[in-house]
Amino acid sequence: MQNDPNHSEDGKPTPDSLTIPLHSECHGESGPPIVLLHGFGANGFTWNRWAPKLTGTHRLVVVEMKGAGSSPKPRGEDYGPEEQARLLHRLILQKGLEGITLVGHSLGGGIALLTAFLLLAERPGLLKRLVLIAPASYRQTIPPFIRLAARPVLGALTLRLVPKDFLMHQALKMTYHDTKLITASQIQAYAGPLRTPSGRYALARMARQIIPDNMESYVNRYPQLEVPTLLIWGRQDRIVPLGLGERLVQDLPDARLEVLDECGHIPHEEKPEESFTLLQRFIQEGPASVPSA
Repeated sequence: MQNDPNHSEDGKPTPDSLTIPLHSECHGESGPPIVLLHGFGANGFTWNRWAPKLTGTHRLVVVEMKGAGSSPKPRGEDYGPEEQARLLHRLILQKGLEGITLVGHSLGGGIALLTAFLLLAERPGLLKRLVLIAPASYRQTIPPFIRLAARPVLGALTLRLVPKDFLMHQALKMTYHDTKLITASQIQAYAGPLRTPSGRYALARMARQIIPDNMESYVNRYPQLEVPTLLIWGRQDRIVPLGLGERLVQDLPDARLEVLDECGHIPHEEKPEESFTLLQRFIQEGPASVPSA
């Protein structure tokens, strides 16, 4: 069973875990900073195809949201997107990052949008650009595996009794267009936290709180988000449909949408080379120079 450094054997948070807002790993000591935030049910492993390409030229900060990976998983806590954005904002300020490229995927993309509002209010120079990969940015149909995790009794029994590798494989099959590309290392990395009581508890809490109550108030503010933004979407995305990306690119004042064919919900894992090329060109040349996929 995977060790959980933030909790004792009875599932209670250790004192040290409560003093750390989020777990993060830093790669590289110089260069423009890039902050990466994963999606629901994932962790820092999701960036393993991008991270080696960025560490030589950037200060890379791979963040794991509260309740995920090695981050704290306290009981009776707020795990909603607004709380996650508050903690990410706090982490960025603590690390003294300036001129950030903030990258978020799925739920992490929605949290990146909320964090952008906080950073721009703090000081405009903190945030240089956004890269949002199929972000959760509007009210939508909740995917079946998140609905299941959110159910108090059935979800808890499923997460506890069903083999964790099987559960994660089924979830990944919904996120991929070409399911043959799913690897054993992915399944093991994402199933790991579900082997602990605290990991299962945090996942269920995140599932129940996944949409902010005041979502519409944020949507109404999207036109005020004056920051260059790259949207990356898989055309065959079944989790956050492409139509929401087409809506978001219209709502954001300085954004462009790039669509990858034969690709599902996780372009940076299913199409790592193609999606990284879009990121790299966006960083080097700006949104107006990024060619269409």
